[in-house]
Amino acid sequence: MSSVRTPDPNPGWLSDIALDETRSRVPILYVEAVPARVDALGQIEQVGVLLRGSATTGELSRTIVSGRVMHGESVRDALLRNLEKDLGPTAFPQLPAAVVPFTVAEYFPLPGVTPLHDPRQHAVALVYLVPVTGECNPRQDALELTWLTPAELLDPSVLADMEGGRGQLLKQALAWAGALP
Repeated sequence: MSSVRTPDPNPGWLSDIALDETRSRVPILYVEAVPARVDALGQIEQVGVLLRGSATTGELSRTIVSGRVMHGESVRDALLRNLEKDLGPTAFPQLPAAVVPFTVAEYFPLPGVTPLHDPRQHAVALVYLVPVTGECNPRQDALELTWLTPAELLDPSVLADMEGGRGQLLKQALAWAGALP
């Protein structure tokens, strides 16, 4: 099955074969973002979740913006690049002057070690809640973006549909922002 991933703008970083080899030996650093629509007071009105199809299993699942930090790239630049990659160039993310994650997530290839699981690798992700003000148009590997209220997001069926246990991260994002219903 061919890949539906968004092509890397810097394909010289690692080939797919080298990346698979590295993933099998070294934890990889990622940034993840929970896109949010906020009101004038900064209160969360909606959270965006992406629908993706797996190139390996063909299954559909929900997820958040996610991507690795490339060699020589700042965390801020990686966050902006991955937001644009997943949400489109007119999403207009609003990053604060000091980019501080609301949590650090650790994914293991073996299920059950933590609530978060990635069968490809051991990964560490800096996770951010990012207000977006523009038009979001998911790109290539994302089939759609759905905006949900905090109450809708906490529906057990929605949380269970989140890829790799990311429903846990959504609950943490809402708690961190004081947006739990």
